[in-house]
Amino acid sequence: MVTASDNSAPLHIGIVACSAEGAALCYRTLCAEGAQRLGPHAHPEISLHTHSLADYVACLDRGDLDGVGALMLSSAHKLARAGADFLICPDNTIHQALDPILARSPLPWLHIAAEVAAQAQARGHRRLGILGTRWLADSEVYPDKLDERGLQWLRPEPQDRALVGRIIMDELVYGVFKPESVARLQAVVERLRAAGCDAVVLGCTELPLVLDDANCALPTLDSTRILARAALARALRSAPARTGAGAPGPAP
Repeated sequence: MVTASDNSAPLHIGIVACSAEGAALCYRTLCAEGAQRLGPHAHPEISLHTHSLADYVACLDRGDLDGVGALMLSSAHKLARAGADFLICPDNTIHQALDPILARSPLPWLHIAAEVAAQAQARGHRRLGILGTRWLADSEVYPDKLDERGLQWLRPEPQDRALVGRIIMDELVYGVFKPESVARLQAVVERLRAAGCDAVVLGCTELPLVLDDANCALPTLDSTRILARAALARALRSAPARTGAGAPGPAP
């Protein structure tokens, strides 16, 4: 366990949030697992800012990634003024807009897909299925980072992308978890397994609220908690904790 006297104070984590459920899970993970590293009730300083999810969705619907980036950059500046040392974004989809704003960002960022790719490689996976919103599944957010590490990947079939996207945007972001929808998501994972995948990226930060190793046909890569653990390691200036692919972490 790390204590406050062992090192200088932990770095201040800034969360550029987008959807409430994913941001909340990321925040809870930082606090709960921070206590495991720092002692009872302790965690790094954390600030969070989000624009309305509706503003992000409007930009995504019209293909306006510059608009998405402007919203992220606005949050970044507000978090810098709040004293954050570095930034994370617990939303996979809007990472499409991250690279173009990095040169103008007042603070450095951790990239969610880069952290997931590193964990996938460390765990010995070779071919990953990618689950997420329709915008994420159609994007290069994960393919680019997986390619960098020599990992193969597979998008779901178009009808499955539409199904997963609908469940995320119509249910999960509102905190609605229907058993029949979970079963449909599990069936998508099974089809990815049948297509040769050896793990699945939960590339929407709400998906870990309903899917994990215990109920999926494939090992899961929980992007929300992987990012939170990487941020915690960065804040404590330590190596990221190695956890099992389906480690449940704190209860949602």
